[in-house]
Amino acid sequence: MNSLRTYLIVFFLTLGLQQSYSQTYQFKTSGFSVLEKNERGKWGEWSNLDSVKLSVILDTNKHRIVVYSQEIQLFNIEDYIEREENDTDIVYSFMCKDNDGRECKLSIITRKKQDYRKQLYINYDDHIIVYNIFSV
Repeated sequence: MNSLRTYLIVFFLTLGLQQSYSQTYQFKTSGFSVLEKNERGKWGEWSNLDSVKLSVILDTNKHRIVVYSQEIQLFNIEDYIEREENDTDIVYSFMCKDNDGRECKLSIITRKKQDYRKQLYINYDDHIIVYNIFSV
């Protein structure tokens, strides 16, 4: 009986600790731009920054990032990349698979020298989407 009680206490403590380390982060977007490769495989120019108001959720409990655009973009996190920091940026990156099973890298970048502005980059082999984001 005593060992059962000990196992239950350990189980609930472990469950509680796991919950405390898993979090959900909410963002809103204010604009987006796209960069595409041309027929020769060279990167073109960034599109004009268009205004857009969307919700973005980073859910470490479910290991996913969701962009609530007209067509919901769901990115399942396959790997968490170690945080990078330099004089100008703080970068959190994730290797993901999108709704169609395509691999991509998502990065949340904080621009230190731009008043700590945040951006979400969605990097594919042939195009990159960037959203300006802010925490909610």
